[in-house]
Amino acid sequence: MALITTGNGLIRDLEKFGALGVYVPLEGGYEGRYQRRLRAAGYTTLHITAKGLGDVAAYLTRIHGVRPPHLGKKSNGTGAAVGHIYYLPPILNSHLEQLPPKSKGLVLWIIEGHILSNEELEYLTNLPQLEPRVKVVIERGGDRVFRWTSLEKTLLAS
Repeated sequence: MALITTGNGLIRDLEKFGALGVYVPLEGGYEGRYQRRLRAAGYTTLHITAKGLGDVAAYLTRIHGVRPPHLGKKSNGTGAAVGHIYYLPPILNSHLEQLPPKSKGLVLWIIEGHILSNEELEYLTNLPQLEPRVKVVIERGGDRVFRWTSLEKTLLAS
């Protein structure tokens, strides 16, 4: 791998496919370089983890309820099952509203993507067709070099 990479191939493929599955060296560092290249090309990046997402579609595009952990404390309600639910706005819509006027779009970079189910991956593969300003990059696993392929191909392989 070249010492200085421009990231043009990744950006070109991301614009072509809309969603990419990437394999990164386990020692890390490469993904940050590519995220800087994406920001320099006019994209805004949103870096999240796949762990704890729950319903991916609801988390990204709909208002959804979240229960905080009880931490061993009882609620003041009438039973142990009664608890507070906090409603959060959809994360993608919130970030899309805040995009700068000259931005090319939002790149959703998801780490630890190996835990996502095939249905969740299929939804994320189709997300750029539902919202053209959104591109998706999912870290699917480790490798000796930083490489990528369309997310649809990684879905077929699993």
